Amino acid sequence: MSRRNSCRGVCGARTPAESHRRRSSSCFSPGAPAEGFSVSLNQPIFSIALRFLLAIDLWLSKRLGVCSCEDAAWGSIRPLVRLVEFSGHVAPWLFGAVYTLLRGETVEEQEIMLNLTLALLLDLMMVGLLKKLFRRRMPVQNRSDILSAFFVEKYSFPSGHATRAALCARFLMAQLVDTDSMRVLVLGWASLVSLSRLLLARHYVTDVGFGLAMGYCQYGLVERLWVSWDCLQDLLLLKVRESVFKAYSQLWTADWTL
Repeated sequence: MSRRNSCRGVCGARTPAESHRRRSSSCFSPGAPAEGFSVSLNQPIFSIALRFLLAIDLWLSKRLGVCSCEDAAWGSIRPLVRLVEFSGHVAPWLFGAVYTLLRGETVEEQEIMLNLTLALLLDLMMVGLLKKLFRRRMPVQNRSDILSAFFVEKYSFPSGHATRAALCARFLMAQLVDTDSMRVLVLGWASLVSLSRLLLARHYVTDVGFGLAMGYCQYGLVERLWVSWDCLQDLLLLKVRESVFKAYSQLWTADWTL
């Protein structure tokens, strides 16, 4: 009887390392998953890697959102960051492109502004389509204010500011900018606009990264589909001819009917 009790005492006793290992393993049980990130070894390796990258994306985006509100770590520079953010909005770019197109003095200037306007419209449609397709919500620490409430959307992927910054930067450097100093300024502006979306917690890091790559590729499409001023005039003249011929045909048919 004493031998059984001694055996139970020896077998039932746990070392401090074993008890610590049991407590640490219980923290990752299915009933108590980690904050926003749980991994099962039964999942495919691609799914595990994707969830791991998304966890890094969430963590890094949260760390970069230092201007999300006035009480944040860098909340004092929030108005300046919002000004940089507004410089990449579609409204001032589209208004400026259309105004310059209508007031252009040369055919070359009007042609460039025409294609810039078409590029902005293309970017607006493609970003809106992808946002409706993926429906990724914005970061929870995002804080809308009176001005941005009219512009900020509820979906974040991809970042429209990032796509527009990359598209406009490449467009300007290819068509208008011809000095190294201006190229540095354009690249710096595009970088600051993209960074402002992270500092204000408007987007995740993957939203901005994909947006920059998408905007860079969009200019290649715009360059391939470049609309010349002569081609536009030919199209407009063709439309006018078709309208006149249609009206004349209807008038001729009406005369014969009478």
